[in-house]
Amino acid sequence: MGSETRTTGSGSLTLHRTVVMVGMMGSGKTAIGRALAARLGVPFTDSDAEIETAAAATIAEIFERDGETFFRRRESEVIARLMTDRPAILSTGGGAYLAERNRDVIHKHGIAVWLNAPLSVLWDRVRNKDTRPLLRTADPYGTLAQLFANRSPVYAQAELTLDVQPRSTIEDTTSAVIDLLATRPDILEVHR
Repeated sequence: MGSETRTTGSGSLTLHRTVVMVGMMGSGKTAIGRALAARLGVPFTDSDAEIETAAAATIAEIFERDGETFFRRRESEVIARLMTDRPAILSTGGGAYLAERNRDVIHKHGIAVWLNAPLSVLWDRVRNKDTRPLLRTADPYGTLAQLFANRSPVYAQAELTLDVQPRSTIEDTTSAVIDLLATRPDILEVHR
Protein backbone atom coordinates (compact mmCIF):
# COMPACT_ATOMS: atom_id res chain seq x y z
CA MET A 1 0.00 0.00 0.00
CA GLY A 2 1.24 3.46 -0.86
CA SER A 3 -0.18 6.92 -1.14
CA GLU A 4 -2.27 8.45 -3.89
CA THR A 5 -1.66 12.12 -4.82
CA ARG A 6 -4.07 14.36 -6.73
CA THR A 7 -3.10 17.83 -7.96
CA THR A 8 -5.84 20.45 -7.72
CA GLY A 9 -6.01 24.13 -8.64
CA SER A 10 -4.95 25.10 -5.11
CA GLY A 11 -2.25 22.48 -4.57
CA SER A 12 -2.33 18.75 -4.18
CA LEU A 13 -3.95 16.19 -1.92
CA THR A 14 -2.27 12.94 -0.90
CA LEU A 15 -4.44 10.12 0.44
CA HIS A 16 -2.35 7.84 2.65
CA ARG A 17 -4.99 5.34 3.80
CA THR A 18 -8.35 4.03 2.62
CA VAL A 19 -11.36 6.06 3.73
CA VAL A 20 -14.42 3.98 4.56
CA MET A 21 -17.82 5.64 4.42
CA VAL A 22 -20.10 4.24 7.13
CA GLY A 23 -23.63 5.04 8.24
CA MET A 24 -27.27 4.26 7.75
CA MET A 25 -28.90 3.37 4.46
CA GLY A 26 -29.69 6.63 2.72
CA SER A 27 -26.93 8.61 4.43
CA GLY A 28 -25.13 9.15 1.13
CA LYS A 29 -22.24 6.72 1.49
CA THR A 30 -22.21 5.76 -2.19
CA ALA A 31 -22.95 9.20 -3.68
CA ILE A 32 -20.46 10.99 -1.43
CA GLY A 33 -17.94 8.17 -1.76
CA ARG A 34 -18.01 8.39 -5.57
CA ALA A 35 -17.68 12.19 -5.52
CA LEU A 36 -14.88 12.03 -2.94
CA ALA A 37 -12.94 9.46 -4.98
CA ALA A 38 -13.30 11.62 -8.09
CA ARG A 39 -12.10 14.74 -6.26
CA LEU A 40 -9.12 12.90 -4.76
CA GLY A 41 -8.31 10.97 -7.94
CA VAL A 42 -8.43 7.59 -6.22
CA PRO A 43 -10.44 4.42 -6.87
CA PHE A 44 -13.98 4.09 -5.50
CA THR A 45 -15.40 0.75 -4.42
CA ASP A 46 -18.81 -0.15 -3.03
CA SER A 47 -18.71 -3.32 -0.93
CA ASP A 48 -22.35 -4.14 -1.74
CA ALA A 49 -21.67 -3.84 -5.49
CA GLU A 50 -18.63 -6.13 -5.12
CA ILE A 51 -20.77 -8.73 -3.34
CA GLU A 52 -23.52 -8.47 -5.96
CA THR A 53 -21.00 -8.97 -8.76
CA ALA A 54 -19.40 -11.98 -7.08
CA ALA A 55 -22.78 -13.57 -6.31
CA ALA A 56 -24.45 -12.57 -9.59
CA ALA A 57 -27.43 -11.49 -7.48
CA THR A 58 -28.75 -8.37 -5.78
CA ILE A 59 -28.34 -7.82 -2.05
CA ALA A 60 -32.09 -8.37 -1.64
CA GLU A 61 -31.86 -11.69 -3.54
CA ILE A 62 -28.87 -12.80 -1.46
CA PHE A 63 -30.74 -11.99 1.77
CA GLU A 64 -33.80 -13.92 0.54
CA ARG A 65 -31.90 -16.89 -0.90
CA ASP A 66 -29.01 -17.32 1.54
CA GLY A 67 -29.95 -15.28 4.61
CA GLU A 68 -28.34 -12.38 6.41
CA THR A 69 -25.67 -14.51 8.15
CA PHE A 70 -24.32 -15.73 4.80
CA PHE A 71 -24.37 -12.18 3.42
CA ARG A 72 -22.49 -10.78 6.44
CA ARG A 73 -19.74 -13.41 6.04
CA ARG A 74 -19.26 -12.50 2.38
CA GLU A 75 -19.34 -8.81 3.27
CA SER A 76 -16.51 -9.27 5.82
CA GLU A 77 -14.41 -11.16 3.29
CA VAL A 78 -14.86 -8.42 0.69
CA ILE A 79 -14.07 -5.60 3.15
CA ALA A 80 -10.93 -7.37 4.39
CA ARG A 81 -9.71 -7.79 0.80
CA LEU A 82 -10.48 -4.21 -0.22
CA MET A 83 -8.79 -2.71 2.84
CA THR A 84 -5.43 -4.17 1.83
CA ASP A 85 -5.46 -2.57 -1.63
CA ARG A 86 -3.95 0.84 -2.37
CA PRO A 87 -5.59 3.90 -0.73
CA ALA A 88 -9.13 4.37 -2.02
CA ILE A 89 -12.64 5.33 -0.98
CA LEU A 90 -14.83 2.44 0.15
CA SER A 91 -18.57 2.65 0.68
CA THR A 92 -20.03 -0.07 2.87
CA GLY A 93 -23.53 -1.33 3.45
CA GLY A 94 -25.35 0.08 6.48
CA GLY A 95 -24.79 -3.05 8.57
CA ALA A 96 -21.12 -3.63 7.71
CA TYR A 97 -19.64 -1.43 10.43
CA LEU A 98 -21.71 -3.19 13.10
CA ALA A 99 -19.47 -6.27 12.94
CA GLU A 100 -16.46 -5.96 15.22
CA ARG A 101 -14.24 -7.84 12.74
CA ASN A 102 -15.06 -5.25 10.07
CA ARG A 103 -14.41 -2.33 12.43
CA ASP A 104 -11.07 -3.88 13.41
CA VAL A 105 -9.86 -4.29 9.81
CA ILE A 106 -11.08 -0.77 8.90
CA HIS A 107 -9.28 0.80 11.87
CA LYS A 108 -6.13 -1.21 11.17
CA HIS A 109 -5.83 -0.34 7.48
CA GLY A 110 -7.82 2.87 7.02
CA ILE A 111 -10.21 5.27 8.67
CA ALA A 112 -13.98 5.30 9.06
CA VAL A 113 -16.05 8.41 8.35
CA TRP A 114 -19.60 8.30 9.71
CA LEU A 115 -22.08 10.19 7.57
CA ASN A 116 -24.52 11.02 10.35
CA ALA A 117 -27.74 11.99 8.59
CA PRO A 118 -30.91 12.85 10.54
CA LEU A 119 -33.65 10.22 10.58
CA SER A 120 -35.98 12.51 8.59
CA VAL A 121 -33.42 12.76 5.78
CA LEU A 122 -32.84 9.01 5.77
CA TRP A 123 -36.57 8.34 5.53
CA ASP A 124 -36.99 10.82 2.66
CA ARG A 125 -34.21 9.06 0.76
CA VAL A 126 -35.24 5.41 1.29
CA ARG A 127 -39.01 5.32 1.67
CA ASN A 128 -39.79 4.89 -2.02
CA LYS A 129 -37.11 2.28 -2.73
CA ASP A 130 -37.81 -1.45 -2.70
CA THR A 131 -34.09 -2.36 -2.70
CA ARG A 132 -33.76 -2.24 1.10
CA PRO A 133 -34.42 -5.77 2.41
CA LEU A 134 -34.38 -4.68 6.07
CA LEU A 135 -37.27 -2.28 5.41
CA ARG A 136 -39.58 -4.92 3.95
CA THR A 137 -41.72 -4.86 7.08
CA ALA A 138 -45.26 -3.83 8.00
CA ASP A 139 -43.86 -0.58 9.45
CA PRO A 140 -40.80 0.46 7.41
CA TYR A 141 -40.48 3.86 9.13
CA GLY A 142 -40.60 2.25 12.57
CA THR A 143 -38.02 -0.30 11.43
CA LEU A 144 -35.75 2.46 10.11
CA ALA A 145 -36.13 4.43 13.37
CA GLN A 146 -35.23 1.34 15.41
CA LEU A 147 -32.22 0.57 13.21
CA PHE A 148 -31.12 4.20 13.55
CA ALA A 149 -31.39 4.07 17.35
CA ASN A 150 -29.59 0.72 17.59
CA ARG A 151 -26.82 1.46 15.13
CA SER A 152 -25.91 5.07 15.96
CA PRO A 153 -23.83 4.17 19.06
CA VAL A 154 -21.76 1.76 16.93
CA TYR A 155 -21.33 4.28 14.08
CA ALA A 156 -20.16 6.77 16.72
CA GLN A 157 -17.03 4.60 17.08
CA ALA A 158 -15.84 5.89 13.70
CA GLU A 159 -12.72 8.05 13.95
CA LEU A 160 -14.42 10.91 12.12
CA THR A 161 -18.06 12.03 12.05
CA LEU A 162 -19.72 14.39 9.59
CA ASP A 163 -23.19 15.62 10.49
CA VAL A 164 -24.98 15.57 7.14
CA GLN A 165 -26.93 18.76 6.55
CA PRO A 166 -30.45 18.15 5.20
CA ARG A 167 -30.22 20.55 2.25
CA SER A 168 -26.54 20.14 1.37
CA THR A 169 -25.62 19.08 -2.15
CA ILE A 170 -23.35 16.15 -2.89
CA GLU A 171 -20.58 18.63 -3.72
CA ASP A 172 -21.05 20.55 -0.45
CA THR A 173 -21.00 17.35 1.60
CA THR A 174 -17.97 16.05 -0.31
CA SER A 175 -16.11 19.29 0.41
CA ALA A 176 -17.02 18.96 4.08
CA VAL A 177 -15.63 15.39 4.13
CA ILE A 178 -12.38 16.61 2.53
CA ASP A 179 -12.11 19.37 5.15
CA LEU A 180 -12.72 16.79 7.87
CA LEU A 181 -10.11 14.39 6.44
CA ALA A 182 -7.61 17.25 6.17
CA THR A 183 -7.67 17.49 9.98
CA ARG A 184 -5.85 14.15 9.87
CA PRO A 185 -2.65 14.62 7.78
CA ASP A 186 -1.84 10.95 8.40
CA ILE A 187 -4.92 10.21 6.26
CA LEU A 188 -5.18 13.16 3.84
CA GLU A 189 -2.24 15.46 3.37
CA VAL A 190 -2.85 18.86 1.80
CA HIS A 191 0.08 20.46 -0.07
CA ARG A 192 -0.40 24.11 -0.97
